[in-house]
Amino acid sequence: MQTSSPGYLTKQESIAVAGVDDLLIRSLLDKHQFYDPLDEALNLGISSATWPLFGLLWPSGMRLAERMARRPVTGERILEIGCGLGLASLVAHRRGAQVTASDCHPLAHAFLDENSRLNGLLPMPYRHGLWGTAAARDDGLPVLTHAQDAPLCGLFDLIVGSDILYERDDAGTLARFIDEHAAVHSEIWVIDPNRGNRAAFHKHMAQAGFTMYEQVLDQATHDGAEAYKGRMLTYTRH
Repeated sequence: MQTSSPGYLTKQESIAVAGVDDLLIRSLLDKHQFYDPLDEALNLGISSATWPLFGLLWPSGMRLAERMARRPVTGERILEIGCGLGLASLVAHRRGAQVTASDCHPLAHAFLDENSRLNGLLPMPYRHGLWGTAAARDDGLPVLTHAQDAPLCGLFDLIVGSDILYERDDAGTLARFIDEHAAVHSEIWVIDPNRGNRAAFHKHMAQAGFTMYEQVLDQATHDGAEAYKGRMLTYTRH
């Protein structure tokens, strides 16, 4: 355990991902960490309650990393959205894939660079990517501050994300965000721990021209690993 900067604590762990060598990952100590003295996160629509979520390892992120470990490395352009600590991106980056990580949290870039360094990797491309209802602060004021990181641009052949269906999205902002950055012929992976928002997302992705295949990922507790319930949603557009 260590203090990485005034105001929050971190830990460093060796994380096992099936199919590849273990990764050293620096993360927040727990979900109670918070440090936003200049309101950088708040002004991007990130409340104190959601501030630490980027800096934790989540079960769905582990499932996505395992899938990336099995993905053949080609010249395809890969984008991880809502990357948090970017475990899946780090797996792909270490294997030599052409991957860009993106998130909306002001500290995500720094944590990604540090975790790349811990594993002897060069920094990978990182971009600011935001969708959804993050348009008002806790105090009701509009979001006024722009992110310090460069905005996401370009088109990608494979877009991946874990636990990104965390809010009701009747307007289809996530599907629109994906469509804006997906190549004409592209594939989308979403690992969803049964958040209950799949139906609307399916509808909006279909409107964007994607067909969907759904795979149940339920797993009972075994060999010390916790049980998991969720699905892998694969969308393709040709």
